[in-house]
Amino acid sequence: MSNDFTGDRRPYADPPGFELPVRLLLGFRSLIDDLHAELARQGHPDARPMHGFVFQAIGRDGTTAAELGRRLGVSKQAAGKTIDALEQLGYVRREPDPRDQRQKIVVLTEHGFDALARSAAIFDELRARWAEILGPERLRALEADLRTVTGDLVLPLDLPGWFGGG
Repeated sequence: MSNDFTGDRRPYADPPGFELPVRLLLGFRSLIDDLHAELARQGHPDARPMHGFVFQAIGRDGTTAAELGRRLGVSKQAAGKTIDALEQLGYVRREPDPRDQRQKIVVLTEHGFDALARSAAIFDELRARWAEILGPERLRALEADLRTVTGDLVLPLDLPGWFGGG
């Protein structure tokens, strides 16, 4: 059986360097796809992977479209389109900014907060599933190793822009 994408059949050879980011991305994709399948079953069929980044960037207190764009690494126009779409889906609403009545802030609705709360619970379930597959010790070791190579837990919310989304 091949152990890399080039057909190398040496069973214990180190895989090529590009396999590491691909495997990490596949693991991420597996978790996110499973999350969204369960979110759909729990009343959020329109939730998309980017929405989680947007909800986190909006935060508990809300933010302006311009600041949302900066946090996501996308243009103000791209942020505005995302806000429009999320507003139509009932996840966010625009309100007068209490600090400056001339501008609006975007805040999460109850539906948006519900999606975040359900996501957190589903991620706990998915982690438990991975622990069943890998074993709890191996999963904790994997998480510890990832902490070692990635440092402090700071998720860059600009991934949509980093991936070219805006």
